[in-house]
Amino acid sequence: MRLALTMRQAALAVALGAAATIGGALVFEHVLGYVPCKLCLIQRNPYYIAMPLGLVAAFLPSRWTRAGLWLLALIFIVSAGLGAYHSGVEWGFFAGPSDCGGGAGAAAGNVGDFLNQLQSTRVVNCSEAAWRFLGLSLAGWNVLISLGLAAFAAMAAARKGLYVGR
Repeated sequence: MRLALTMRQAALAVALGAAATIGGALVFEHVLGYVPCKLCLIQRNPYYIAMPLGLVAAFLPSRWTRAGLWLLALIFIVSAGLGAYHSGVEWGFFAGPSDCGGGAGAAAGNVGDFLNQLQSTRVVNCSEAAWRFLGLSLAGWNVLISLGLAAFAAMAAARKGLYVGR
């Protein structure tokens, strides 16, 4: 069966893919208890940009939808680069940011409050993968997802639509 997607449907699909990816990251964080590091949080930014962009592009005239799809492809290429950098930091290929840690910042208050906050804050190191599946960390999976979304958006923009299936 062959399914033809219009450029508008492809833009909506990219927005949905971005939302599903962010949803997965939020499940890992809030349900499974994996605290994201600074690089993890930075990797979410392209998705936060892509979700509304995909929605807007789906409802614009065709030439603007095509431009939106090309922009989405570019955003996800950047996202793949961010994921590759973070993966490289985890594998020890690159030095991570010197300020890469997690937890809350110091709140206004006295020294005792600050010391209590330090004891309860869990620092997350960007160079340690908290979870791996099939040898890839979440950053590595971000690379694959981002490349897939970039390719999907680019193919839809280049073809005035996309055919899925046989």
